[in-house]
Amino acid sequence: MTAIPQERRVVTAIPGPKSVELQARRLAAVAAGVGSTLPVFTARAGGGIIEDVDGNRLIDFGSGIAVTSVGASAEAVVRRASAQLADFTHTCFMVTPYEGYVEVCEQLAELTPGDHAKKSALFNSGAEAVENAVKIARAYTKRTAVVVFDHGYHGRTNLTMALTAKNMPYKQGFGPFAPEVYRVPVAYGYRWPTGAENAGAEASAQAIDEITKQIGADNVAAIIIEPVLGEGGFIEPAKGFLPAIAQFAKDNGIVFVADEIQSGFCRTGQWFACEDERIVPDLITTAKGIAGGLPLSAVTGRAEIMDAAHAGGLGGTYGGNPVACAGALGAIETMREMDLNGRAKRIEEVMKGRLAEMRAKLPNGDIIGDIRGRGAMIAIELVESGTKTPNAAAAAALARACHAEGLLVLTCGTYGNVLRFLPPLVIGENLLNEGLDIIEQAFARI
Repeated sequence: MTAIPQERRVVTAIPGPKSVELQARRLAAVAAGVGSTLPVFTARAGGGIIEDVDGNRLIDFGSGIAVTSVGASAEAVVRRASAQLADFTHTCFMVTPYEGYVEVCEQLAELTPGDHAKKSALFNSGAEAVENAVKIARAYTKRTAVVVFDHGYHGRTNLTMALTAKNMPYKQGFGPFAPEVYRVPVAYGYRWPTGAENAGAEASAQAIDEITKQIGADNVAAIIIEPVLGEGGFIEPAKGFLPAIAQFAKDNGIVFVADEIQSGFCRTGQWFACEDERIVPDLITTAKGIAGGLPLSAVTGRAEIMDAAHAGGLGGTYGGNPVACAGALGAIETMREMDLNGRAKRIEEVMKGRLAEMRAKLPNGDIIGDIRGRGAMIAIELVESGTKTPNAAAAAALARACHAEGLLVLTCGTYGNVLRFLPPLVIGENLLNEGLDIIEQAFARI
């Protein structure tokens, strides 16, 4: 495995001629509903760099949407997955099991919050994990209602589309959706009507009142929330909100599910984002960063809840695939050995410092309405100058300007006005700063 030089290099227009050619083939063969942020075709990736088929090297501030936290070709992931490939690719854990699956579940029991007895079940994707968390909670409580939150994102399957708040592009034209799903307010500090300082207390009181009056706490199987809301705009619920909701769940026999699919595995500077306010969820769903880029997800939780589903009630042909499990063990090894929680905290320090400087000194810096996030999960919310009116056009223009210079960035947010930064946790500080230089220059061009 040849290491990719950790330096940006732009040798053609972006996308270059080979990517343009491949894009024409893609348009002819791949369904139009599968989008792309940037039609640059990857040849190699590793560290903080994506190298395309034209020889351009882009700085990666996306990590495949928070997946390649340890890099896209981490040594331990490649080594362990390659060894497993040589032994066997699949037997189906439900037919003849293997040690890797068990070992991943043991690691999850150790790493997730709380010292209670825990068990896990492994699946392929984040949406699958969330869907199975609902199945488990319903089996345990013998209730049906599920409560989710404004701006939440939980997946693209029929049930998880119902759980997801944002219509376009996730839900438009794909209904009807699964029933018994209810949405309540979240403490979005920047946009809370009475100010961020009141959001935690007021939003939790409002959410609890709606659950009690409109659904009935005794009918609720699960409350599901992202401790940092990802697709909704990297919203950190205002302090006090999550503890109040978790306590309400506990008092009413409701399974509290932390969806840590985007925020887990060192992304926020802690193994899991819910640790920030000492939340110990009943169930926690993980995917994305768990296996260094291989498809794997998990539901981990209190043993008595996890065991509520009958034998044969959970599973799937590929769930906990042996190669993906080997990749997960390699990713966790890398996270421990390189102290990627510490690296995430340093990324936050650098990014928030530089972004605050931009807001203060750039002539159009006041379009940065909010700088937020934790660890290597940082975002800026863009607004019309002097207001809080969402400015999706500015987010799109900034992303295009960054892409043209060889910096991969992603947008998100319910209003499409958030630029989110998810660099690999192993990115070099020189690349991090160079990427921030490109963002600063992009502001001058929009």
